[in-house]
Amino acid sequence: MDIRNIAIIAHVDHGKTSLVNALLKQGGIFRDNQEIQDRVMDSNDLERERGITILSKNCSAYYKNTKINIVDTPGHADFGGEVERVLKMVDGVLLVVDAFEGPMPQTRFVLEKALELNLKVVIVINKIDRPDARLNEVGDEVLELMLDLNANDEQLDSPIIYASARAGVASTDYKKLGTSMAPLFDAIISHIDPPNVDLSKPFQMLVSSTEQNDYLGKLAVGKVETGSIKLNQTVYIKNYFDSTKYYSGKVVNLFNFNGLKRDNIEIATAGDIVCIAGIPDITIGDTISETSDLAPIPFVKISEPSVEMTFMVNDSPFAGKEGKFVTSRHLKERLYKEAVKDLSLQVMDGETADQFKVRGRGEMHLSILIENMRRDGYEFQVSRPRVLYKTIDGVKCEPIDKVVLDVPEDSVGTIMMSMGVKKGELIDMSPIGSRMRLQFLVPSRGLFGYKSQMLTDTRGEGVMSSVFDSYQPYKGDIEGRNFGSLISYETGEAITYGLYNAQGRGRLLVTAGEKVYMGQVVGANPKGDDIVVNVCKKKQLTNTRSSSSDEALRLIPIQQMSLEQALEFIADDELVEVTPQSIRIRKAILDHQLRAKSKKPIVEG
Repeated sequence: MDIRNIAIIAHVDHGKTSLVNALLKQGGIFRDNQEIQDRVMDSNDLERERGITILSKNCSAYYKNTKINIVDTPGHADFGGEVERVLKMVDGVLLVVDAFEGPMPQTRFVLEKALELNLKVVIVINKIDRPDARLNEVGDEVLELMLDLNANDEQLDSPIIYASARAGVASTDYKKLGTSMAPLFDAIISHIDPPNVDLSKPFQMLVSSTEQNDYLGKLAVGKVETGSIKLNQTVYIKNYFDSTKYYSGKVVNLFNFNGLKRDNIEIATAGDIVCIAGIPDITIGDTISETSDLAPIPFVKISEPSVEMTFMVNDSPFAGKEGKFVTSRHLKERLYKEAVKDLSLQVMDGETADQFKVRGRGEMHLSILIENMRRDGYEFQVSRPRVLYKTIDGVKCEPIDKVVLDVPEDSVGTIMMSMGVKKGELIDMSPIGSRMRLQFLVPSRGLFGYKSQMLTDTRGEGVMSSVFDSYQPYKGDIEGRNFGSLISYETGEAITYGLYNAQGRGRLLVTAGEKVYMGQVVGANPKGDDIVVNVCKKKQLTNTRSSSSDEALRLIPIQQMSLEQALEFIADDELVEVTPQSIRIRKAILDHQLRAKSKKPIVEG
């Protein structure tokens, strides 16, 4: 009765991690005078830089002699697999909704998964101190969503708490701000049931997540379903989907979560969320049992990936100069290891020994993987993302995303025109304050590279979010990018004189002094054709000219491309070269003459 296991679920940027901060702060985890950083659960460098949660994380707080185990989950649709697998570990959820934006696509996705598992729900309308908050309307929108998802009567009676996670206050009355998070703690304890467990049965635990520790090896995290587990006990491992998997192991270390720390314990009983070390081959979805004759616990089937990219060994002229791990063996080991950790990721061998096909939930999902690998010293190349088609009843079908756009009223016409080109279908349009909210069903392939165009169409004021909706019959050809590439003529160093002549052709991506190679993309041509330019060209010096005259040449400043921008930029015949120090765009075929057999470029002197 003194344990509650909850997950915090919401759309991206609705305040989940800030809410965890407030719960930990008022849940007796920190000293009164302790300095606490923002988003304390976002421990990963990449999470802090981007302001998003990527991996689910466990912690606990205490209130009125009750231990509350909390799982903080990602809000971005591409990391929905993280949410799906941890919901088996909890008995209830806090559904966090922004007081202005209301329910968004990912809100619907995660709430649907929670309702399917018959979990209790506490609705938290967050950011109520926003001047544009729509508290009454948002509360009604959440209840409409629950009705739409066929919630049962008990779930429809879920309490609504109004909170400001940043201020650390909550209230049951939207007209009063409150003074602490006590109303939310009370709602958790009174509405969410304690774990329904049986101590008399033999020990069983479903592994909901795993971690790698430098000293302890593989760590398995999950909720103890039945019985109790002791340190140094022999256990048996089985898998629900793989009947051939069966072996024994030993519990070398046993931990429970105490605030942000893990405490060593001797014994754990049913209902608590624990961490077990000592089983090196354990994976997510495995069942750890006390005896060998127990059947494995059913595990949720993770939604299938919808996007594929090809990862390959770097074969550019600059290969091996900047990376630590550059061979196909290194690349293969890392990718297959990632697929074990992340159930939403699928890795397969490619057409050659140097290529691997990687499938994920979206561009963001795969770009985070690429960014983590380059930071760890890997050097490789990736192709343009492409969607995965399916044949359903003999009909070619493609993934369709539900897209929600919040834009200024004067941008609606431009957005409608852009979405028409992308084969988007308008399903709803409604005013939200002084802005308009547009909802479309759009082929996933039409959204590749669209975010930058959307920001241009709305003068930087638009907000876009999307989530996978369904597979539908193929919608036909979609117009590709409307610009071409400027391609380096030779290998060498970019010179001011050559760049000055090339910048008249389009927007440059390299600066003076930067090393380039033949076939590297050094800029974008707005006219749509690929043009070969010589950015290494030097001015011929004579007795009437001096090298100092180059100082008069003025280059237009370039924008350094991020990994996401590079993936949005490339065409089907281009690759992104990723190293720990650089991100370069190149043609798949570097040699101009070989490339000209399929498409003849315009050559500039």
